Amino acid sequence: MPRAAGSADQSGQASTQPQSQTLDRGLRMLEVLAEAGRALSIAELAEALSVHRSIAYRILRTLEDHRLVRRNAQGACELDVGLAALARGVSGDLQSAALPELAEVANELGMTAFLVVPDAQDCVTLVSVEPRHSVAAVAQRPGTRHPLDRGAPGLALLAGGPARPGERPDVTEARRRGYTRTTGEVIPGLAAVATPVISGTRGTVAAVAVVFLPGEIDEPHTAAHLQQAARAIAAELP
Repeated sequence: MPRAAGSADQSGQASTQPQSQTLDRGLRMLEVLAEAGRALSIAELAEALSVHRSIAYRILRTLEDHRLVRRNAQGACELDVGLAALARGVSGDLQSAALPELAEVANELGMTAFLVVPDAQDCVTLVSVEPRHSVAAVAQRPGTRHPLDRGAPGLALLAGGPARPGERPDVTEARRRGYTRTTGEVIPGLAAVATPVISGTRGTVAAVAVVFLPGEIDEPHTAAHLQQAARAIAAELP
């Protein structure tokens, strides 16, 4: 008798097969489009999912019905506004508290400011704001993730917690001075400064950061702006 997807095998270990293959493929299609950062054709989506074009088309039509994906004038597929409505429910209080502070930091420093949250062993960008009047600002897409132990945002999240055996000296130093800076650890050629957002009732909930092209910056001045933003965000949280 065929074993149901996701059930235990004869060894008693759980199967790695998804409970719903169709749902899994739909979610993967959204992930592919988000990671691509551009519109993709049906053929490209089918190839990314390793399925026939007819299957990719059926998945696409379902996502279109829910306004999660749309096709542009050229027929290529891109993420649609329905995702924004879903995203507003993710850490909504944190996003609401962070957006005005990120905007102030971005415009004051002329750098892209963003907020990351922990997700298992990764940190994930929840929301970002680019400065109004800077042509050199580096984009940082929401949903971007990288390991906690690489890059200033992840190190700031670790620094917001208690010391751990074998932690990077950079984390220990960030905990001492309240912020950290790295260069080229996540994306070659880019630098970041970050500080944790610590709530009195919830602990370390996030880190606020800026990303920029390496060069001469006033690091203490930049860190002070981030620390002020982090305190303001924490103060707004329940």
